[in-house]
Amino acid sequence: MEVTLFAPSDSATDLPRVGDYPSLAALEQRHGRVAAGVPAALDALQLEALRLRLDDFDIVHGHGEFAHAALLGAARRRSLTTVHWRVDELDRALFFSGFPDLPVAAISAAQEAGIPASNRAGIVHHGIARDRYAFRAEPEAHLAFVGRMTDQKRPDTAIRVARAAGMPIRLGGTIDVGNPDYFDRQVRPLLGPDATYLGPVDDSQKGALLGSARALLFPIDWPEPFGLVMIEAMACGTPVVAWNRGSVPEIVEDGVTGFIVESEAQATAALRRIGTLDRAIIRKNFEARFTAERMARDYLALYRRLLAA
Repeated sequence: MEVTLFAPSDSATDLPRVGDYPSLAALEQRHGRVAAGVPAALDALQLEALRLRLDDFDIVHGHGEFAHAALLGAARRRSLTTVHWRVDELDRALFFSGFPDLPVAAISAAQEAGIPASNRAGIVHHGIARDRYAFRAEPEAHLAFVGRMTDQKRPDTAIRVARAAGMPIRLGGTIDVGNPDYFDRQVRPLLGPDATYLGPVDDSQKGALLGSARALLFPIDWPEPFGLVMIEAMACGTPVVAWNRGSVPEIVEDGVTGFIVESEAQATAALRRIGTLDRAIIRKNFEARFTAERMARDYLALYRRLLAA
């Protein structure tokens, strides 16, 4: 199988790549804050590059937002779209109603429940490279939170739970651009010697934070479509204490790779039992269920099914 990647000119990849324009991040680094329409312009330019080559491919797999569905036209039947966001809001309802023939791969059964039956092409859980994060058998004393500083991810809840359990916590992640006041109002007042905000963390820093943690707290307050940080923690052997929302029951095996809870009190109690979980078994569970190889096999099966149809 030959794969061509449509991506910005500053992308790091070994694949044949199409795309003459830089990423949004590169433009912001060069120009500072850019006009609000720049992401849409970049999307249109990349889609034009695809339009010019559309007949070259057996399958087009899209990870964008909306416009690609109109561009594909009759080629929608030999395409696959992965939606990386929630699907229960008006924008997706409008989108699906206008493109009932667009095959969509859900990233969890919880997400698929919100996708119309006519669009459902299958479920493919995310995976990451097997060696991206190193297994660590012996953690340090702290807990970890990794995610956007937003009311969807609830870092404030993570701090309260850690404090109630008598465990220090280290938090990594960006301040959400869509809700910039949340951090100052709800999180900063809770910080202290036992609750440290590290700021945004790159991949290496994330691996160190997750691997050294006794557990990852995942106190989401929204219908999480997947939750990649859960499997990143598992790759390190780190158990996950996660709230029963969205995809969580599909990702966390309660009592094996972590604990699924409904409240702060349940989370605090779960942390007192966190030492009963075997970090080596958590790593093996990751290797069996959430590697990039397994994800690739699942997508190849969907491609073959679409082409056969």
